[in-house]
Amino acid sequence: MTIEQTYEEALLTLSEGSVRLHFDAFEDIDWDDPSSVIDPDADCWILPVEHPLGATAWYQALPEDRQKEIGLWMIAQMMKVGLQFENLLIRGLMQYVFNLPNGSPEYRYVTHEATEETHHTQMFQEFTNRSGVNAPGMRRWTKTMPLQALIPSMATLFPEFFFTLVLGGEEPIDHAQKMILRSDWDMHPLVKRIVSIHVAEEARHISFAHRYLAERSAEMGPVRKGLLGVLTPIVYRLMCDMILAPSRSSYRELGIPRRVIKEAYWGGPQSTELLSETFADLRMLAEDIGVRNRLTRPLWKVLGIDGRPARFRGEVHERGGHGTAADAAKAA
Repeated sequence: MTIEQTYEEALLTLSEGSVRLHFDAFEDIDWDDPSSVIDPDADCWILPVEHPLGATAWYQALPEDRQKEIGLWMIAQMMKVGLQFENLLIRGLMQYVFNLPNGSPEYRYVTHEATEETHHTQMFQEFTNRSGVNAPGMRRWTKTMPLQALIPSMATLFPEFFFTLVLGGEEPIDHAQKMILRSDWDMHPLVKRIVSIHVAEEARHISFAHRYLAERSAEMGPVRKGLLGVLTPIVYRLMCDMILAPSRSSYRELGIPRRVIKEAYWGGPQSTELLSETFADLRMLAEDIGVRNRLTRPLWKVLGIDGRPARFRGEVHERGGHGTAADAAKAA
């Protein structure tokens, strides 16, 4: 593990990992176990303080039945958004491998990833179906045919940009799920199983995208790299909002005041720190491949995703002046 692997060796390691440890949505989750029944009145749907909305004073002051209603909706919505994002990702991955030459080091791993993502969409949809929540998923504009055709086509036209899009969707949800798993939240067994599977396999997917961009960026010309440098922070911020923040129609339907949404996503001091923390790994990658520099760094700051790059992938961020979410809740 201390020896630096070549690109081909790294992809082979990821492929062999997919063979040794992989999950099937209907073999590795016991949907019919009594503990898997989704009871909307269960306490496990009350959002923890690690959740952006769960940390707000407005949510914590609600009656428990409302907290549970909103919490179950937010979890089902997270699942629905996740499966729609991964649907777009699968289409892009298949577009990417279609014209790869024989002997390409990417072909085997990318198809492993597509297989795993398919199982993720199945478990996300099954949970959504069983929740009884008619979660809308992604924002309406993301479901238009031109955009749905454009995103997968980027895998061929501008693959470095496509895998930047991939990380823009994968990293925020992965960070949020790891925070939840590390928290004291007594989550529903079904949610815990799904999130644990997703985090385990997404680690490989994120590793591949990081390694791919590091490998391909060295071959990019100055114009292409300059364009990627401008697009990267914009894509990251857009994808984060699309993945984590509820749409206007959704929070209106749930009766959540606009001021609360602004505080939770990403106007309050705690949520501002969380937003910056979410992108620590991606800031490290962007600096390593030369797309975050003195010219583009101000754009990261304007978009609220600037900060110290991670020292290594997966570094656990220690909250600064605002303390942890749990500390804030105790103080309240």
